This record gives sequence, structure tokens and C-alpha cells, in this order.
Amino acid sequence: MMLNPSLPAIADLEDSFLPQNLPPVIDAHVHLFPDKLFTAVWQWFDTYGWPIRHKLGSEEILSFLFDRGVSHIIGLQYAHKSGVSRELNRYMASLCTRHDRLTGMATVYPGEPDAENILIEGFDMGLKGVKLHAHVQCFDMRSQSMKAIYRVCSDHGRPLVIHAGREPKSPAYLCDPHRICQSAFVREVLRDYPDLRVCVPHLGADEFDDYARMLEQFDNLWLDTTMMLADYLPCDTVPKLSDLRPDRIMFGTDFPNLPYAWDREIKRLAEMSLPQTLLSKLLHENALEFFKIHLDPAANLG
Repeated sequence: MMLNPSLPAIADLEDSFLPQNLPPVIDAHVHLFPDKLFTAVWQWFDTYGWPIRHKLGSEEILSFLFDRGVSHIIGLQYAHKSGVSRELNRYMASLCTRHDRLTGMATVYPGEPDAENILIEGFDMGLKGVKLHAHVQCFDMRSQSMKAIYRVCSDHGRPLVIHAGREPKSPAYLCDPHRICQSAFVREVLRDYPDLRVCVPHLGADEFDDYARMLEQFDNLWLDTTMMLADYLPCDTVPKLSDLRPDRIMFGTDFPNLPYAWDREIKRLAEMSLPQTLLSKLLHENALEFFKIHLDPAANLG
């Protein structure tokens, strides 16, 4: 599933609103960065990955998705180097103060000075968990610096979204994702920190079978569907959603860093003829539980 600059843009049509007759939709995997960092991310994708269709700033992203019927957004970010985490966390917290339908996640660069306090400061600003990306940040999941992050999240009841799956990899990364990202490492974290809620994006690609087994074994593991419903990445072993633990899968898109229509995956999900109870879990109930989102009873989730 190697990323490479020959991966194409898909010229699929997109609609201006979500498909009809769906439960409320929470997108549990949306990237929000300051403009300067977004520009760098898109340049990286243009060089090493795929063309980005919607190159939007954070405020434009939120308006785009909310205007098209998405009820709530989980905003994710990651620090690509030491020393930028506090600025990113302040940026995310500021977005959250302006958008009550946004739940923002903090970040930190594992091993940077004062990492635990950086996260606690982020929690105090209202950020609801932590996002890390092993491929970009090149950390050892078993290191002492990572154990400190697990502890601070567990002690404060905050979830951890961690790109710990091996794919999609790229020769442009400074480390080998197949070496540092193994389902066995995630299994150790789940076992050693039973109070830590962990979400692994992309259904754990490409170790799908082991992640499916871990869902049954550990109540503190969730997966999200990001990019796995799109039939885009060269991967032919994606599990059926109906075969996975229904209360532990969340819908996510990776918007805006996509080479295809914003609604490509939600359309495909709507066409799967899944039971309404399962759709409700996938599209919002599981995210409400994982991120501990407490909605105003008077709020319009749909």
C-alpha cells in the first residue's frame, strides 16, 4: 500500500449534502492545521502521495463539512517536530472556542522537553484527547517517552488517537513504519494501560485480522474507517464492517487530505444496506462514547 506520487486524483462527482436517510454523522478524523503547516502538508502529498482535491484552511474546512450536513467534527493534528506542540494546541483550542460542534485533540512530539505538561496544558484549554502519528513522528511505541504519554492520557481520562498501523507507508518517511508500527506493540499498550482508550485509524491497516481479534479482546480499543471504504489504496483485504465489533468502529474521512470526493466513503457506506442500529453506532454513537462528547439535549445532532 505504498504511497507514491503516481497515485491518481479520482474525478468522482460529489454532492452538496450527505445521503438521505442516514443517522447523524460525526466525522471522527478531520485534519485541522494553521495555514503555513497545511501548505507544507499539501506539498508533501503532491510530491510523495496524491493530489489533494480540497485545499482549504481550517475555518473553510469546518464550514464546508457543516454546510453539507456533518453534525460534529473531531479535529486532529500532529506535531512534526519538537517545539511546535504548544502553538498547535493553542490553535486547536481557539478553533474549538468558535465552533461548539468541534471536538479538538491536542498533540505533542514524543520525547520533547516538558511533553507531559504540554498535554496537561492542552487539556486545561479544553482539548479532549491526543493525536499522534507514528509514521511522521517516528517514535518507538515502547519507549519511556511514549509511556509517559500513555500515563498522562490514562490519568486524565483522555483518549489517544494514534496512527499505529503499518500502512500506508512511504519511502519519504524518516523511519520504516513496518518496523515501528506493529499490532503487537499496540497489544502491549492496551494490556498495560487498561484505562486508556485508544483509537487506531484506517482499521489498523494492514494488520486487519489482528486488530479485529484485539477488538474482541480489549474493551479499550477502537478503530476508525478512514480511507478504507473508498476503494482507493491498493489493499484487497479490508474487512467487512459487519464482521467487526459494532460498538468499536467509528466513521472518519481524513478530510481535507483526500484525492477524491468529500462524500465518496459516506455514499459507499450508505449503499451497504447495513442495519440502522449498526449505522447509528458507526456514524455517531461510538464517537460520542470514545471522545466522551456530551451534547446539549437541545442541540440538533442531525
